[in-house]
Amino acid sequence: MKKQANNQSGFTLIELIVVIVILGILAATALPRFADFGADARTASVNGARGAVAAGAAMTHGRFLVTGVAPVPMEGQNIAMVNGYPDNTDIANAAGVNASDYTIALTSATVTTISPIGATAAAKTAGTCSVVYTEAAAGGSPIIQSFTSAC
Repeated sequence: MKKQANNQSGFTLIELIVVIVILGILAATALPRFADFGADARTASVNGARGAVAAGAAMTHGRFLVTGVAPVPMEGQNIAMVNGYPDNTDIANAAGVNASDYTIALTSATVTTISPIGATAAAKTAGTCSVVYTEAAAGGSPIIQSFTSAC
C-alpha cells in the first residue's frame, strides 16, 4: 500500500482575511492624502458664488430697468445701483452671498472680492481662489471674474 502525503500549498482562509483587512486599513488611511477633495469643494464654491453674483446682478438690473428707481428693493434689502447695476458694496446682498460662507472684501472703490471661507489667506490676497466683481462703467455692464487656480 502507498501512503499519500498531504502537502499543503497556498494560504489558509484566515491568512487571506488578515491580508485583506490590513490592505483595507492601509487604503483607508492613505486615500485622504492622495485625494484632495477640499480643493474641489472650494473650486465648486467659487463657481457657485460666481453664478450667484451674475444672477444677482442680472435680477437687480432687470428690476432697475422696469422701475427706473434706485436703490432697488430685493428681498427686504435696498441694493444701491451704479450705472444700472448693483454697487460693489451691495453685490453680495443682491447675490445672497453671506459672510458665514464667504469672505467679502472691498478691494477698491469699485471692486469687491468674494472668497470661500476655506481658502488660504494667500489665495484670497492673490485673488487665485475668488470671485471679483467690478462695478459697471457708464453704458457698460459689470465685470464678473472667477479665479480658481489655487483653491
